[in-house]
Amino acid sequence: MPDPLFIIAPPRSFTSVIGGMIGQHPQAYGLPEVNLALGDTLGETWTALAPSLNMGTSGLLRLLAELHEGAQSEDAAIRARHWIQRRFHWPTAKVFAHIQEAVGDKVLVDKSPRSTMRIDSLRRLHRIFPAASFLHLTRHPRSTGKSTLELMKAYSGGGAQRIEFDPEQLWLRSQNHILELSRDLALGQYMRIKGEMLLADPMLYLPQVCDWLGLSSDAASIEAMLHPETSAFASVGPPSAPFGNDPNFLNSPALDMARLARITEPSLQGDVDWRPGEAFSKPVLRLARQFGYG
Repeated sequence: MPDPLFIIAPPRSFTSVIGGMIGQHPQAYGLPEVNLALGDTLGETWTALAPSLNMGTSGLLRLLAELHEGAQSEDAAIRARHWIQRRFHWPTAKVFAHIQEAVGDKVLVDKSPRSTMRIDSLRRLHRIFPAASFLHLTRHPRSTGKSTLELMKAYSGGGAQRIEFDPEQLWLRSQNHILELSRDLALGQYMRIKGEMLLADPMLYLPQVCDWLGLSSDAASIEAMLHPETSAFASVGPPSAPFGNDPNFLNSPALDMARLARITEPSLQGDVDWRPGEAFSKPVLRLARQFGYG
């Protein structure tokens, strides 16, 4: 069986759209956010996801419903939940093997940003799949932070919400974990790319990603990758499992090439939008510049 691709990035870093694109390659299978790296067993993972309600569990429920029944109805999602609860003792590696067996010989494309919250989650992926590929997507810390707060506001009933964390520090912590993992990887296992660049010119960068992964980069394959909306997970799911990807992507998954071509990067200079009167911290500035942001 082929080794998987793990797209690793902080939340709100284009993982849904880019994961959806790569996952539509004819030799690949794009997963929704399954978050399986959060525990050594399926039960540990499910317990870790419980506080997030269906925002964290939707992807795995939808995937199992699709693989087991070829449909993502509410009844199929309920049966998927029962399937999970009966297999809490399964090691994470066995769950991945079950998914791979159902998918066949296609490359699994996993994009679960929660995996970057803890270094042990990333190392768990590497331990299970020592030859996996890891694609590190970056996004400017300013736009990442703004997007994070917009999503929080949208899903808190639209009212004011006390911020429990600084999105700048969330960005920094995730990036540091990813870089720590990268130092343990063999030459060729890791690629880093700005999400803004890939989306602004996918015809340039998608073939490079394919060549790195050893996948075909012919015209038909690239064309398929330009249609993430054809994924089984590119729309809102059943009532008990509506997510599995970024809500904005689920509501509008087709690429708007003209809009993507106009993507620009904000400045690192000036006040942080969510902390008036203060600039980015020195560690964030240093790392963002290392990634090529100005």
